[in-house]
Amino acid sequence: MKTYATLSCIIAAFSLFSAQAQNKRPATANNPSDLPPARSVTLNPDTTVITSHDVTINGQKVPYRAITGTQPVWDADGKVMAGLFYTYYERTDVKDRSTRPLVISFNGGPGTPSVWMQIAYTGPRLLNIDDEGYPVQPYGIHENPHSILDIADILYVDPANTGFSRVLAKDAARENFFGVNADIKYLAEWINTFVSRHNRWASPKYLIGESYGTTRVSGLALELQNAQWMYLNGVILVSPTELGISRNGPVDAALMLPYYSATAWYHHALAQDLQSKDLTDFLPEVEQFTINELIPAISQGGFLDDQKRKAMAARMSRYSGLSEKVILQHNLKVPPQFYWKELLRDKGYTVGRLDSRYKGIDREDAGDSPDYNAELTSWLHAFTPAINIYLREELKFDTDLKYMMFGPVHPWDRNNDNTGENLRQAMAANPWLHVMIQSGYYDGACDYFNAKYSMWQLDPGGRLKDRLSWKGYRSGHMMYLRKDDLSKGNEDIREFIRKSIPKPGQPAKY
Repeated sequence: MKTYATLSCIIAAFSLFSAQAQNKRPATANNPSDLPPARSVTLNPDTTVITSHDVTINGQKVPYRAITGTQPVWDADGKVMAGLFYTYYERTDVKDRSTRPLVISFNGGPGTPSVWMQIAYTGPRLLNIDDEGYPVQPYGIHENPHSILDIADILYVDPANTGFSRVLAKDAARENFFGVNADIKYLAEWINTFVSRHNRWASPKYLIGESYGTTRVSGLALELQNAQWMYLNGVILVSPTELGISRNGPVDAALMLPYYSATAWYHHALAQDLQSKDLTDFLPEVEQFTINELIPAISQGGFLDDQKRKAMAARMSRYSGLSEKVILQHNLKVPPQFYWKELLRDKGYTVGRLDSRYKGIDREDAGDSPDYNAELTSWLHAFTPAINIYLREELKFDTDLKYMMFGPVHPWDRNNDNTGENLRQAMAANPWLHVMIQSGYYDGACDYFNAKYSMWQLDPGGRLKDRLSWKGYRSGHMMYLRKDDLSKGNEDIREFIRKSIPKPGQPAKY
């Protein structure tokens, strides 16, 4: 901390010297306008900065204001425990906000801020990347013609110790912030305050979360409903986690195969008859094999007939691009980290965990897992400069705080994760609540077939399935980084919002 403070002083001194040199006269007490604005590495927990902008979305000019700032987290006695940074986009040519949807957006980790979806998916500005999501220079941002700001206002929230958000009270207990249920509880209180401050109680409300953010918003759906008396119209789960839904044993081992198939198809590692099929024509065959044959076979363990075991390995080899030998060596249960290392081992590459379209190079070809996540390294390359440029220069949030792409939130208490059941309860009690899942076929961290499985198990009785939907995209964990999926994903969100807003006067009842 002392080292960082010293460095900040050096930077501040250098900045002052530069300003004086440019003005060609010294700053004096009689000339206060020559001094640079006061900054700090200490967070003010309650601030607001407002800027005005416009963006053209689907050919329509949309004026909006961006409100960046911080809002406190209080304890039961009203003491400020933390300050959460947020960015709120509000369309300015809307007269009646009672019918204007509000989308509240979270990313995951746990430990990451809302940067990912803010400047790469739903927000009005996009970072500079190529059409497949790879970094390009110069770093920076440009207009997002696919943003959902045309039909909804958007709030991006950075949880405690991510982005510019900070836990401030020295006596603040970690267990009040850094765990599945603590995270949900304090964020629900914070959302209540935000909605009250900005007069959004009448608006249709939506939560969107990505990765661990799907755990967060699934739990928030019920917490907002039960503890804040705030009812939602929709929850959007982008690349969802397991949501506390059990899948141990044979199910857990088998469900990754369709993802392996998609990855092998992308890298042209399959037989020509499969490779010649379109991805979405080919995958249902693998999904049916997984459910109807592979799970029962793995369930038999060491008592599976040898001939049947070899037949299973042959089918898995055909669908995964791996050899029958390594599949048998793993007793039909191939770990994903081994798959990322093995698929292109003979070509000298690994494949990415979060997006298996990305290739990496390890120190040596031997081993059971990659040295690093090729895709995440690529993304940080593009996102980190862009968000710092955007917040500081365009949105005018002046601070010497470090914007933490991954913040100190661990250890994270994962006990009692019932968020899938929380979401089911919220849907059951609220006939207006709809859920949409968005998955990338090449996501190996939160794979698409596990997402489908979660959706099936979320509603075991089949009573809610008309309000549950799943969408697939030809990219990875951050499916929106691919230009075609950016357009398709945002359009799917638009359609979801339109369908989940009831007609005027329509009662919420079964």
